[in-house]
Amino acid sequence: MDGWQNDTISPTDSFLKERIVRSATPPPPESEPSISRDTTIPVLTVILPTKNEENSIAACIAQIQNILWTAHQAGEILVSDSSMDYTPEIARSLGAQVVSPNKLGYGYAYRYAIPLAKSDLIVIGDADSTYNFSIIPDLLAPLRNGTADIVLGSRFLGSIQPGAMPLLHRYLGNPLLTWVFNTANGSTLTDTHTGLRAFTREAYQKIAPELRTDGMEFATEMLEVALRKDLRIAEIPITYSPRKGESNLNSFSDGWRHLRYILLRAPTLLFLIPGLVLLILGLFFVVLIWAPFDVWDISQFGTHSIVAASLATILGFQVTVLGLFAQINRTRKGFPAINGLTTKRFLNHLTLERGATFGLFLVLGGTSYILYLISQWIISGYRYLPVLDQDIAALTFIGLGLQIFFNSFFLSVIGEEG
Repeated sequence: MDGWQNDTISPTDSFLKERIVRSATPPPPESEPSISRDTTIPVLTVILPTKNEENSIAACIAQIQNILWTAHQAGEILVSDSSMDYTPEIARSLGAQVVSPNKLGYGYAYRYAIPLAKSDLIVIGDADSTYNFSIIPDLLAPLRNGTADIVLGSRFLGSIQPGAMPLLHRYLGNPLLTWVFNTANGSTLTDTHTGLRAFTREAYQKIAPELRTDGMEFATEMLEVALRKDLRIAEIPITYSPRKGESNLNSFSDGWRHLRYILLRAPTLLFLIPGLVLLILGLFFVVLIWAPFDVWDISQFGTHSIVAASLATILGFQVTVLGLFAQINRTRKGFPAINGLTTKRFLNHLTLERGATFGLFLVLGGTSYILYLISQWIISGYRYLPVLDQDIAALTFIGLGLQIFFNSFFLSVIGEEG
């Protein structure tokens, strides 16, 4: 174990550790001493990732062992440990198998340990006493009756005890990240970041080749890949309790990792929606302020406003095109269509010919208007310059037209490559 050696344990520490182990070991029920159990083939594997969880690991293992005993079933407990305290010693003394990943990280701890599971049913959960493992039978029910491939223990369908989750996480962080995930993936889950989950070995084998993350964002990646593979995901309500010991969670960095992972795989949210909003608003105000036919009273707007509108138009179009490029990449990687938006359908309507023609139309229109303004300036004997908003509007349409023209060719090129 990195940074921890057995020979550093003092006699006092060893004594305290033994007291922890003895006090947490669950006594076997006395009412069923004669029940025979098959202990050679585990029907359930429970995996606990740990990093300095000596205050809670014993209680978690005790809950799991009691569930297995009550159900008269053999099972195994794998502790994927990166601790520098007594966590692995306590886990081994209670009969758990301890494995030591060669790299740190919440996600890596799972990716290292899950392939070692011997059973077809797998439960994963945090070892900090925030989850009650007595709920395991309910968690496994949808897997056993064939109605789900992955089951999540939802804290927001169940209950969150006072002090278990910071208010910022409860009312902003988790709901926001879940909403972004659902919007990006067309799902309706209530708790995409829960740490208590169950799944079949077959389901994990389908998603494992595409799991890459090592940190907390593994929870998001697992669900995103599962949805892309058309796996069935169910949720059951659970109770979330205050943790024992210090938290290993960094609210900002871990939250950002989740959000970054989602947005990088959600071109609609990251590019298309903001790009289209900027483009539409920018064009609207360019025409509003320009108003060549005096349709609106624009006395409240000035040069600065039309410069901002022009910038929004150009930027909005470029961001929208980036979204189309990203959507093509998403489709090629097998991502599902979101809200009926598919690259193939879009490209069928936005052909090279249509895009290039429309782009040239804008360029010619803007250029013609610029030539008209120059002619008026010449006719005036070079005394009256055109109104600045008219120059900006015409140049905006020329720039937009050129972007449409060249990006139509580029979209066609990458579309044909797919």
